[in-house]
Amino acid sequence: MARNTFALTLGALCVVTNLALGTTVQALQIPLLFLDTLGTILGAALLGPFQGALIGLCTNLIQGVLTNPRDIPFALVNVTVGLVVGFAARRFRFSVPVAAAVGLVLAVLCPLVGTPIAVWIYGGLTGGGTDFLFLWLMKSGQDIFTAAFLPRIAGNLVDKVASCVLVALLLPRLPARYRTREASDKA
Repeated sequence: MARNTFALTLGALCVVTNLALGTTVQALQIPLLFLDTLGTILGAALLGPFQGALIGLCTNLIQGVLTNPRDIPFALVNVTVGLVVGFAARRFRFSVPVAAAVGLVLAVLCPLVGTPIAVWIYGGLTGGGTDFLFLWLMKSGQDIFTAAFLPRIAGNLVDKVASCVLVALLLPRLPARYRTREASDKA
């Protein structure tokens, strides 16, 4: 019972973290940074891949209902983040080097998942900061997938590595009973 309460509470806090940080960074128009998956990464590192995926899914569904329905299809990207981080954290200690490596994997994997969504549903334009680069690449003769993919790689290289490393730096500062899934089973 305590495990379920912990997981539900942490999951809700992670969703709120995604929404708050993502909205703040978007409002401040910080280039190449989103921070809208930091809560997913934290939840996946602490709770596991499937709970991390659920946090990511809930984030995009809530964001889509509250502010922009265009965010809903991109839930697949956030689900992917939860699964990748959760499996990596289950296999390895989520240290800074591991987090940086996972961030690099996500920097390629997330655009591979998100670009087809952006192209097939929205024609490549999503109303984000990468639209300018997308249009420039299209005008320079790139095909639509390449024009939508390359700007996403640039943003995700910064964002996903930074988000994963921030979580890796935060984890050791949490109370020991919250840092491991086994310890939270006893809580």
